[in-house]
Amino acid sequence: MAVCASAQIMRAEELEEYAVEKYGDKWTEAAENLGAGISLDKNNSLTYTQVIDCGEQTKDQLYVALNYWFTATFNDADAVIQLNDKESGVIIGKGFIGGIAAHAGGMNSYVISIHPIIRVDIKDGKIRVTYTVQNYDVSKYIGGGIMGAIGGTQPTKSVEMWAIEKCFPFQKKMNIRLKKVLLKHLL
Repeated sequence: MAVCASAQIMRAEELEEYAVEKYGDKWTEAAENLGAGISLDKNNSLTYTQVIDCGEQTKDQLYVALNYWFTATFNDADAVIQLNDKESGVIIGKGFIGGIAAHAGGMNSYVISIHPIIRVDIKDGKIRVTYTVQNYDVSKYIGGGIMGAIGGTQPTKSVEMWAIEKCFPFQKKMNIRLKKVLLKHLL
């Protein structure tokens, strides 16, 4: 995964190093620090907005460059461009980041993914990028945990959506197993 801004790329390793420096190297500590510094929006979603200065580039030049990035990045069935309006200068895409966290304990195992919504508003010389995560997409493998593997259980898959406001660090009283599953994602 790479984060692109102002024609610079930040690799996943660099992003993780930045997160450790800013929030701490223990997942629980980092999640609590991150949770203390951010809040959910009015729709109980995680939303982050940034404005990026793009120098002398025109709205049309920026639109073409961003449209190319969205097309190259959102090129599979799990990631789609939802709106592409050149005249109003808006591109909205729904991405997919799979396997941001996993837990294989007890009888069940979990794989957590997200579908961030990325909205870019384009004007001459600058863009505003809004990232929103509305919920966690959870693949729960019933019988797929450690005890299930020892017992020879054939796991069955169940797909669930977990509301962010009901998960750690926004919900302090949460099942400890589910808390561990989500900790890694929050960086």
